[in-house]
Amino acid sequence: QAQLVESGGGLVRPGGSLRLSCAASGFAFSSYTITWVRQAPGKGLEWVSYINSDGRRIDYTDSVKGRFTISRDNAKDTLYLQMNSLKPEDTAVYYCARGFYNDRWDQYDTWGRGTQVTVSS
Repeated sequence: QAQLVESGGGLVRPGGSLRLSCAASGFAFSSYTITWVRQAPGKGLEWVSYINSDGRRIDYTDSVKGRFTISRDNAKDTLYLQMNSLKPEDTAVYYCARGFYNDRWDQYDTWGRGTQVTVSS
């Protein structure tokens, strides 16, 4: 059974950094594009960044470009999101999801349970 488990969230001050991890199991992680998706309080889902299977194709939503870096270690079946210069508007639950389908959320077939990131002074 395919599974994704996020970790690394927490409370951080504005300008601080966090590194999220997403551990995969039950499927061939190295064969899939994986996406970070977030949901801020009271708002809808928003894709943050995706990385293709071999790490050569990456993209970010405009609001995080230059601050967030996505990476993956296929030997460890793990996805990462390094988040620097965090802003209060980055506060959200962060999910990893298998595939990339932009905002066609019903097309993502595997989701983690999420990790809370709170940016506040």
